[in-house]
Parts: sequence; C-alpha cells; structure tokens
Amino acid sequence: MKKTAHKSALVILTAAMICTASCGGQTVQTTPASANTEKPVEENTAPVTIIVGYSTGDTDPRGIALAKMKQTVEEKTGGGVIMEIHPSGELGSDADLISGLIDGSVDMTVSSAGNYAKYATRMGVSALPFLFSDFESAWSFVDSPTMSVIAEELEPFNIHVLAYFDNGFRCVTTSDKAINSPSDMKGLNIRTPENQIVMETMSALGASPQSFPFAQLKDALKDGTFDAQENPIPVIYNNSLYEVQKYLSITNHSYDAMPLTIRSDLWNSLRPEYRDIIEEAAKTAQNDNRLMVKQQTEELVEKLKSEGGMEVNSPDLTPFKEATTGVIDVFADIYGDELIAEVKALTE
Repeated sequence: MKKTAHKSALVILTAAMICTASCGGQTVQTTPASANTEKPVEENTAPVTIIVGYSTGDTDPRGIALAKMKQTVEEKTGGGVIMEIHPSGELGSDADLISGLIDGSVDMTVSSAGNYAKYATRMGVSALPFLFSDFESAWSFVDSPTMSVIAEELEPFNIHVLAYFDNGFRCVTTSDKAINSPSDMKGLNIRTPENQIVMETMSALGASPQSFPFAQLKDALKDGTFDAQENPIPVIYNNSLYEVQKYLSITNHSYDAMPLTIRSDLWNSLRPEYRDIIEEAAKTAQNDNRLMVKQQTEELVEKLKSEGGMEVNSPDLTPFKEATTGVIDVFADIYGDELIAEVKALTE
C-alpha cells in the first residue's frame, strides 16, 4: 500500500504540473469567465446570500468562529449580506465543497490547506511533516508574504483566500493499540483526508492511508472500515471520535492550516464596502478560531481521558521525524527551489 500511495501521489502531482485543468477525472475551468471581473452590486437590490459549507460540526472552533462572523457581517451590512451556514458535511465532503467554489454550487468554505493542493499544489506546503513545533511559528508562516503569493495560485480556479483558520496539529487515534514508534504504524488501515502530503506522510511511517469523507468517519470507525484516523485534538473531542477510538497518540505529525475561501467571481461582484466588512470579519474570525484551537489543544487532552475514556501517550517523535524526512523530496520539483529552501530553513 505504501508504494501505491507513493505512486498515486506522484501521478497526481505530475498531472498537476502537466495539465492543471484536469483534476481527479473532472475537467476544471482554469479561467472562469466570471472570475476576476468587477461587477458591483446595484443599490437597492435584494440581499446577497452567501452559501457556506464545512465538514465538521457547529461546535468545532471553525463553526463557532463562522457563526460569529455571520452575525458581524449581517449586522454591519444591514442585512445586505446573508451568510447561510451548513455544517457537518450537509453540502458534501471537503473535496466537494472546494470543487463547489469552482462550479458555483457553494460560495464559501473552510478546509485544510492540503485539500486545496489538488488545484494549487503549493497550498499544501504548511502540512509537511514536523514543520512547526508550536502554534506561533505556524501562524507566522501562514501569515507571511510567501503564503500570500501562493494563495494567488488559487484565483484561476475561482477561489479567493480571505483568511487562514487553524485546525491544530494532527495526531493519530487507534482502536486497538497505542502508537509508540513507526513500527506500530506498519500496515495500519488509517483514514486521512484527500490530502496528498498527509497520505504520503502516513505511507512513509508504514501505514496504509485511504481518503474518506469526514462526515462519515465516525460510522466507518465504528463498523471497522478503518483501524485508525488522524486529526487535531479539538476535532477528535468536538466530534466525539473518542466514542469509537480507544487510543490517542500525540504525534503532532502535521500542522493543519485551513484557508477560509470564497468564490472569486462572487467576491469581485460585491460592493467595495461589503468586501471590506467581510474581509475584516474574516480576520476577526481567524483570530477567534486560532485562540480557541490553541486553548482546546492544551485543555482537551484531560477531557479525552476523563470523559472519553481514551488512553493517551506521547511517543518520542525523533524516529517519526527521521522516517518522514523524504516526504519533502516527493514535492520538491513542484514547490520549487526557493520554497523548498525556505521550508528546510524552518526545520533546521
């Protein structure tokens, strides 16, 4: 499975280099006719409704932050902009929601950066294994000019980045054993998002990763479709994954930045004052989300033990880091020498 996942990643990445218009068998219009065209909303028109979808529940930090953003936007625009929010994968998986921005069926979503890499491969760079040791260094990178430039690579796909939410550091949960070393990962049937960096990382550790929609994950863990999954601590707690998983191993193998994105054609059609309000509210929501995720990461481990009955361990991460050093090389040709050098400097 490791070789298959590795080859799959390379095939997808090579295809992205050769023809960015073809993604997962679906033809993607790389320069939508309506994208990047100023179309100001006329005065006294009906309210603009923004359809927002995301994959986790509304008690997740991203859900709470979006609810506050909705209130702010609707109040400050005097009802001129309405945010209609659909949590828990009501409008589809993360992959569906992102493709929905392209075809216009969804207006806004927030999802892991690596999930956008199907369209702009370099968006996934912050998910490289063991890149950051704390939240502050991760935030500094995603707020950097480097990521601003990379975000522009999504514009041809009708995707505009408003802010960067935080999902935390991804950890492994299992049903029948704790993960203390890479050898414990060998052959592990583990669910991952449709994120080639995460899948490559799991393969490098010896696991057998398979992508699967998050909204269906709990049932799949319960019925034994998967032995394990990997997600940040707040996601594990807020979505009650402790009910179907016994062990939590704090591997912190990948930082999960989450771009909050909106359809570019919709964004460009809004009145300038509406864009200003939405942009400011998005930055506030970003900061609210980040603080919640950091606080919950620090506090929820004890609740996972006491309320969830999970057994928690913190393995020595040195062998995990050593086992995944080659992951960056898989993506080196696409990321380019300059970005690779910048990323390597972060880990030295």
